[in-house]
Amino acid sequence: MLAKAIATDNLTTTSAGTLKLLVFEMGKLTLALPVEQVKKVIRYQPTYGSGLSHVSISHLGDREITIVDLHQKLFKTSQLNESESKGYFIITKAFSGKGIAGEPLGIIVMKTPILLEVSLAQIRVLPNSYRHADTLEIASHVAIVPQESEANLTIFILDIDRLV
Repeated sequence: MLAKAIATDNLTTTSAGTLKLLVFEMGKLTLALPVEQVKKVIRYQPTYGSGLSHVSISHLGDREITIVDLHQKLFKTSQLNESESKGYFIITKAFSGKGIAGEPLGIIVMKTPILLEVSLAQIRVLPNSYRHADTLEIASHVAIVPQESEANLTIFILDIDRLV
């Protein structure tokens, strides 16, 4: 989805050719969603489900929303065991993927996500061979961001259609 969006210029970019990302940590990984795909970030709410899967639901206002525990999906352990009352949900805009067209998703993150503007020149498409062989099949692109005092920051940009 991001590949098409970058190729067709559907993502909002600044005049300097940058993309705004909502960046968050997940274990030892740095992940991101394009800001255009995010509706809002809210405080963590209780979730309900069997606990056997990386998805659950939460009551948000007058509707139920599917919540994705990416930590459990990627590392087979839930981060909810560490802290039931801390963290945030990143609520996505409604999207069309895998038979759940028009539904927003919530992604659990433990630390406050940050907004980062990345040059399009720093964003690369992940090879299909890597996506098919690794649990990071949920990412479509990678951004390499130079840092002043340490090694480059590697950010995996998620493909929202592959999260569930």
